[in-house]
Amino acid sequence: MECTVRWMGNDAGMAFVAETGSGHAVVMDGAPEAGGRNIGLRPMEMVLAGTGGCSAFDVVLILKKGRHQVSACDVSLQAERADSDPKVFTRIHLHYRVKGKNLKPDAVARAIALSKEKYCSASIMIGKTAEITSDFEIIDEA
Repeated sequence: MECTVRWMGNDAGMAFVAETGSGHAVVMDGAPEAGGRNIGLRPMEMVLAGTGGCSAFDVVLILKKGRHQVSACDVSLQAERADSDPKVFTRIHLHYRVKGKNLKPDAVARAIALSKEKYCSASIMIGKTAEITSDFEIIDEA
């Protein structure tokens, strides 16, 4: 895996463009009080979003492999950070909303647990500094 992060220059304040080895790009920026222009995600927001994406990916994949009829999945994350530098995440709560036909709570809970304990590299790594909790709701698709 590779990534190049480039500062966009003095005219851009504190904006950076990250280009990944898979050919994608994203803009990151800082808050105006830190010299940014608020034109992109904060770097730590990107870490949090990556964690949610990694885990949701796992949950959908596990459910699909188990032949469950999942049609949608989203996860809302709430995070707390340390008060002093380095301001690592100290607590993260993930709330999953999984939609499908006849989804069983046990299957969804198992998919979330497998993601947290075995597959989601991002949450396992962040779990070294943060307490990670989760819950879920199932939306039945009639």
